[in-house]
Amino acid sequence: MNCLRSRIITLLLVLVMITLAACGSPSKEDVMKKLSGKWNDTKGYELQATMEIKTGSEPRLYDVTVWHSKPDFYRVNVTQNGKEDSQMIVRNEEGVFVVTPSLGKTYKFQSDWPSQNSQAYLIGALSEDIKVDKNATMTEEENMYVFETATRNNHKKVLPTQQIHIDKKTLLPSHVSILDENKEEKIQITFKKITLGTDRKASDYAVEMNDVDTEKEPAKTDDKAADKTGFTTYYPTVSWADGTLLDEESVKTDNGMRSFMTFGGEGKKAFIIVQESAKRPDNEMPVSIEGDPFDLGFAVAAVTDKSIRWESDGISFFIASDTLSKEELVEVASSMSAEEMK
Repeated sequence: MNCLRSRIITLLLVLVMITLAACGSPSKEDVMKKLSGKWNDTKGYELQATMEIKTGSEPRLYDVTVWHSKPDFYRVNVTQNGKEDSQMIVRNEEGVFVVTPSLGKTYKFQSDWPSQNSQAYLIGALSEDIKVDKNATMTEEENMYVFETATRNNHKKVLPTQQIHIDKKTLLPSHVSILDENKEEKIQITFKKITLGTDRKASDYAVEMNDVDTEKEPAKTDDKAADKTGFTTYYPTVSWADGTLLDEESVKTDNGMRSFMTFGGEGKKAFIIVQESAKRPDNEMPVSIEGDPFDLGFAVAAVTDKSIRWESDGISFFIASDTLSKEELVEVASSMSAEEMK
């Protein structure tokens, strides 16, 4: 009788241990499965977020609004805090467009954006980042799951890691920290509102002509670096460009000023930078442009294997190189500042 009782007690203890184990913390795979079902199975979503970029001399804050409808429709609007100027990325059945209302310009890309160039404010891209990184880790905080994954865009060389904070209760992202090689936060995306299951019509993603204000003049800058013509010269502040400015020349054009800079030297990374006053188009028709759109934060750039171009503060920028990688081109572009080089 005692032997039978001991066996029953032992069996009960085993069952209790199994039950406790089953009720313990979920595994990374369990959470990933739940996230994939919640984020990716929805027919669409809308969100509002803020993006703080800390890579310059002073942090810059942006408001971000995203619409997405399955399978491939996107509408992303980015506005710098305290400024009226904004840029919009639209993907619809006709292609990918970047609209800059203040310059009266619309560029059209032949691109598969954002599938190969993920952005941290697109929650589907975050889900894919977690899924494809076999070395991704998950830790738990009091109210959060925190995934640490590799980034998958043209910032990945200088900003290789991101930490995705996910609310345990809602299973929605709370914020994302994008880190440099020293694990210092350089970009933070904070999600203010996420609505899953939205169902917008295809016409909501059309690029309308009233998205482009052809009457508005380009923004003028009153920066101390501006000369008497009103043209500001920007310089790269990335560390490996220091001391490699070989030549600089500025010329007057019918549209304003144009600046040429040549960087390089023996054993140095060589590239050229061209800056000129942005010209307003003669009509509202979209202009085809080579490359893939990439959100620098302060502007959306067109990136190819050999060049990067964008428009900001009433200036058109173009950087080209036969030796720099895409990541290095983005690094130079992200570091441009209206300051004299040392």
